Amino acid sequence: MSEERKLPLSLVVLGVVYGDIGTSPLYALRECFLGSHPIPATAGNVLGVLSLIFWALLWVISVKYLAFMMRAHNNGEGGILALLALIRPWRNQQRWDRRTLLAMGIFGAALLYGDGMITPAISVLSAIEGLQVAAPTLSAYVIPITIGVLIALFLFQSRGTARVGAVFGPVMLLWFAVLAVLGVSGILRQPGVLVAVDPRHAIRFLADNGETGFIVLGAVFLVVTGGEALYADMGHFGPKPIRLAWFTVVLPSLLLNYFGQGALLLGQGREVSEPFYHLAPSRALYPLVLLATIATVIASQAVITGAYSLTRQAIQMSQFPRLRIEQTSPSEVGQIYIPAVNWTLMVATIALVMGFRTSSHLAGAYGVAVSTTMVITTVLAYVVARERAGWGILRAGLVAAGFIIVDAAFFGANLYKIADGGWFPLLIAAIAFTLMMTWRRGRQILAERLKLGETSIETLLGELRAHPPLRLKGTAVFMTRPGEDTPAALLHHLRVNQVLHERVLILTVVTKDVPRVPPDERIEVDAHELGFYRVTVNYGFMQGPNIPGELAALPEHGIGLDLDQTIYYLGRETLIPAPKKHGMAMWREKLFALMSRNALRATRFYQLPSDRVFEIGMEVRL
Repeated sequence: MSEERKLPLSLVVLGVVYGDIGTSPLYALRECFLGSHPIPATAGNVLGVLSLIFWALLWVISVKYLAFMMRAHNNGEGGILALLALIRPWRNQQRWDRRTLLAMGIFGAALLYGDGMITPAISVLSAIEGLQVAAPTLSAYVIPITIGVLIALFLFQSRGTARVGAVFGPVMLLWFAVLAVLGVSGILRQPGVLVAVDPRHAIRFLADNGETGFIVLGAVFLVVTGGEALYADMGHFGPKPIRLAWFTVVLPSLLLNYFGQGALLLGQGREVSEPFYHLAPSRALYPLVLLATIATVIASQAVITGAYSLTRQAIQMSQFPRLRIEQTSPSEVGQIYIPAVNWTLMVATIALVMGFRTSSHLAGAYGVAVSTTMVITTVLAYVVARERAGWGILRAGLVAAGFIIVDAAFFGANLYKIADGGWFPLLIAAIAFTLMMTWRRGRQILAERLKLGETSIETLLGELRAHPPLRLKGTAVFMTRPGEDTPAALLHHLRVNQVLHERVLILTVVTKDVPRVPPDERIEVDAHELGFYRVTVNYGFMQGPNIPGELAALPEHGIGLDLDQTIYYLGRETLIPAPKKHGMAMWREKLFALMSRNALRATRFYQLPSDRVFEIGMEVRL
């Protein structure tokens, strides 16, 4: 990547990648001293907490994610589902190992939905709470204003982010500059705070405070909660711009601001209620609240669009039922909008604000999901390093151990938050995990049931030669699942109507374990006699299907067809739950049937012309 291109991308990275971690100064240090398990703001405690923050940012973000995790990618894509895709093709794994790793990866992905609900709530609420510092009489308006901002944010999603995306980077650059300036103003009043870079202060803090000090790690963890989002966004920009933005802008600004807040606490312990806002002069509070609100909206935007991307990946990997996905940009594939996800996030986020009332209370729920995901990510990365990168057990084990010790410490500290609201993201994750695993297993069972009545293509062609049916002009496309030889819809159509088009395409859509498949590798054609063709359309798990658009390229593969005379035949199964020894529990079968009935119809998902689609219904007992 050229230097000319790297710098502009690094500016965009500030708005897309670093919004979450960049707004943590609003509440992270405050929660260490005023959270659910507060500690007094003594000099030793302040320096100890700052030392923990300093080394957490360096170790978790700089070393783990930027130096190590960004090397564990799937053709440039990062995130827990990208790691999961690297695991899926393995055949040398013991079956229970592979099943366990898949379940861990899916649960880690499910946890991100809880994070996607809490991040907008705590970020926007913590920004609006600055009004209480500027004018205590405005306290009653904090909740209504926060809800109004959140509603506007979610209503805007359907329009896409292309128009405002260009300003995200400059606004966040201004935000980080303000963080740095405020931090420097605090440090100049108490320069001695800089000694906190000495790790002995962190060690002494943990030793002196025992269990209380360990619990405070749950609040310290708030400074690194954007690590998973950073890793997941790698595919949009590449590692170099992300690293450049971190080391030149984000990390220095964050450290300066945290140390500035710490200096304020050393000099004025009574200001512990809102150390971030008390760094600013009173005349600058209203502009600062406005800028903080804009910054948290940008941070929330990144988390919301991340939930869209996660859902699309899950759908493409057959881990979730089809949902309506709208492309909001004609040029940027990653800019999508999923209404069902959007409205679910909006309702949950507003409910969180109304239920918890303050960002301090929300902080009790924040961190549990991300800390759990970080542990799972480390485990999956270890397996990928061993089996895919060829690392030896000693090398991979030492690196993973260094990360897992810190991850486990943060995870253990966050377990104390479960009673204070940490149960919420775990509940959301459990629901999402159940839905995803039920859908995955249900699809496997459905494929097994349909395979029982399957006929091979060779047998079918032999029967057609012996008893030729009436052939109609045009092309018929019968869509089939991966691994299915002859679609049940084709056999049912032949048995009932006893006619076939002169050209028959048996079309299978395959989602590869890569983010994107280039156009010249998209289509595979296998010609058979009697006008039959098996067509395979390959997509990556970051791509959305457009079947008519792919079929338009078939003349390049020797198949001449007129799309205006092409008819699409789809099977539509009516699922009947039934107790089976090798199926699922009855409640899961009923849940799968419900999900299947409410999934987006294949016509819309594959962008087929609705006036040329025939659905052939059949009953299948699960």
